[in-house]
Amino acid sequence: MWPTNLLNMNRIILFTLLTLTSFVCVGKTKQNVINVEAGNAASLLSAIEQANRQNADPKTAEWLYIMIPDGVYDLGSRVLTTITGHRVALIGESMTGTIIQNKPAIEDEGISKTATLRLMTSDTYLQDLTLKNALDYYRAQSAGRAVCLHDKGTRTICKRVRMLSYQDTYYSDNSTGQMYMENCEIHGTVDFICGPADVYFNRCSIVTERRTLNGSGRNVIAAPRTDDTPWGYVFESCAIYNRLSEFVLARGWKATPHCIWLNTTLMSPEKLIATRFDPRGMRTVQSDFKEFHTMDAEGRDITPASNVVTFTLDDEKNTVETILTAAEARKYRLEKIFPDWRPEKMVCKMAKRIARLRR
Repeated sequence: MWPTNLLNMNRIILFTLLTLTSFVCVGKTKQNVINVEAGNAASLLSAIEQANRQNADPKTAEWLYIMIPDGVYDLGSRVLTTITGHRVALIGESMTGTIIQNKPAIEDEGISKTATLRLMTSDTYLQDLTLKNALDYYRAQSAGRAVCLHDKGTRTICKRVRMLSYQDTYYSDNSTGQMYMENCEIHGTVDFICGPADVYFNRCSIVTERRTLNGSGRNVIAAPRTDDTPWGYVFESCAIYNRLSEFVLARGWKATPHCIWLNTTLMSPEKLIATRFDPRGMRTVQSDFKEFHTMDAEGRDITPASNVVTFTLDDEKNTVETILTAAEARKYRLEKIFPDWRPEKMVCKMAKRIARLRR
């Protein structure tokens, strides 16, 4: 038998230790969360600056969550709001209700100058928000390059992120980068998904807006310029919604562009031009553009048995078959593209963490 006073002392010590442990856990949780004031753009910018400072060192950075309530965070004419901190997560309240937007002047348009948000780091996570570049595209005439997300980082994950712009909406700008998008929604007209890197688009909605106010002209969804990665852009089980203007799935930008469309649903298949891909290259004639099991809105397979396209640049020509066999399509599975990085598993882990933070 233990003496009564010794038992009481042990209970006190145990209670004290448990209390201190709970304080440490709560403190750590608070340290890893920054709450933004609803609709306050200055509060959002302050949170990003704090995250950049706090997670500057990739060796010691732990996941830091910036929690953003529904509201419009209007950055005005500000461009290139930049995340440099590692393992920073921007978590909105809802994809359509949490809106971060800017509006560059028309004369300042440009693919590297206008971004609403720019990433310069590794392991950034975005969920449940809208990025909107409100540059006055239809008044910009010959060029209206207005980027929502300019990603110069790597291992970026976007989950339920909506991007609203027209030209160059999403710019993957890292020749060795790896990016993953799941259930996102990307709007645009010309080359509105563009750049190098390996990017996997999983069950995303692609929305082609009016090329011009009267609907004339042709939209180009993707303009990859795959440089130093083997896969380029892979679209898996995505749906394309068309707003009047005809469109092509992709055109080459430069280098050796890769763009693969698997199990795509076309809501307006009659608006897709006959060659399906633009045969006219921009500084390249090499175009690894392929599709497999394309469907209409009713789920019927409308993939051509064959679609041979001759890609041209000046006097150069490259004639290829653009329809994949089932065996060829299987090599584009997610685990093949990112064997050392499993972003879909990271999404599941983050979902549990975010659910706890929202309680």
